[in-house]
Amino acid sequence: MPSPKQAAGHPPDGATPATIRDLLSYRIHRLANALSRGAALRYRQEFGVSLMEWRILALLGGFAPLTLRDLARESGLDKAQASRAVKALVERGLVERESGSTDAREVALRLSAEGMRVEQGLMRAARERDAAFREALPAGSLATLEEAIRLLTAEARRQAALVDEGGDQGPRDPG
Repeated sequence: MPSPKQAAGHPPDGATPATIRDLLSYRIHRLANALSRGAALRYRQEFGVSLMEWRILALLGGFAPLTLRDLARESGLDKAQASRAVKALVERGLVERESGSTDAREVALRLSAEGMRVEQGLMRAARERDAAFREALPAGSLATLEEAIRLLTAEARRQAALVDEGGDQGPRDPG
């Protein structure tokens, strides 16, 4: 009798993945896309913001003031993407710019009063989604998932560092 993983079309533990669909990184990438798609639809419909804008608002809501460089790093966006999203949020009156306290060339970003209102609604919606995902997991599996995420993140960073150092010339992201 096949295991639940084999029945779902995935190789048993220790088996070599047969196709891209069997690669753990590909499956996680697909999950992340599904999670992002659902969030993007909800946040656009309820709050009129894109997923990039949501991330920026949420980060500024929790950690302002931030520079554009810090915001880009924290949100996983490149600086140009972050700059365009911030510009749109400034034009809509949700984000404010001010000169940095230590360097006048560096701009500090923070939420406006309207931005705070929108960010609070976004965080409420995000917490609702998060609760639903947590409830979808069988009892006791959340700690296992958290540990797996921690371990996979550390391994992904280790592999990226090897590539950055020139020690591994294989593909960066198989999935």
